[in-house]
Amino acid sequence: MRIDIITVMPELLESPLNHSMMKRAQEKGLLEVHLHHLRQFAINKHGQVDDMQYGGGAGMVIMCEPLSKAIESLQAVRKYDEVIYLTPDGKTLNQPMANKLSLCENLLMICGHYKGIDQRIRDLYVTLEISIGDYVLSGGELAAAVLVDSIGRLIPGVLNDETSALTDSHQDGLLAPPVYTRPAEFKNLKVPDILLSGHFALIEAWRHEEALKRTAERRPDMIS
Repeated sequence: MRIDIITVMPELLESPLNHSMMKRAQEKGLLEVHLHHLRQFAINKHGQVDDMQYGGGAGMVIMCEPLSKAIESLQAVRKYDEVIYLTPDGKTLNQPMANKLSLCENLLMICGHYKGIDQRIRDLYVTLEISIGDYVLSGGELAAAVLVDSIGRLIPGVLNDETSALTDSHQDGLLAPPVYTRPAEFKNLKVPDILLSGHFALIEAWRHEEALKRTAERRPDMIS
């Protein structure tokens, strides 16, 4: 998979994309992530990519011309399955969405900044708008890092044990059950006996019941 990201702050993405699983995914050749600095497409020698919004009001808006040039320069080289804009008013990212995007070959992500991007870019180029939650960040870079991680870890071969992703929270519509490791007793709290029994069918049944219980307690909306 290849992911291209257009941003005015590429340095915000460099660290999260060059450590842990995302680093290993790229080293294995399973994932390519390319950052494109929007100021390379600025409208003047001063590197301008934003301007005041029509109608007045606080906050600068990323202009049409530089974003259009950036997008079209990338589209001239390859076809993208989705052109994604990270924005608080987009569809909320969830596991089914991450699953679907992980099957794509090429994705283009646009990081907003300041007050956002000119609406005409959204109308002309964007095919999918994604939010990572009902709150506002300083820009779309951290949201893009979250999206890349949620997609990248699902690519076959990225995780050492691919079955691990199948038991994550939200993967089967439930929250994950509690997990334990050594020691068997810690500060008078013991690991449930069933997990030490070696009876895998009963263990799976226990995990399913605990997942149902936890989901009902913490996210009853998912049960309904």
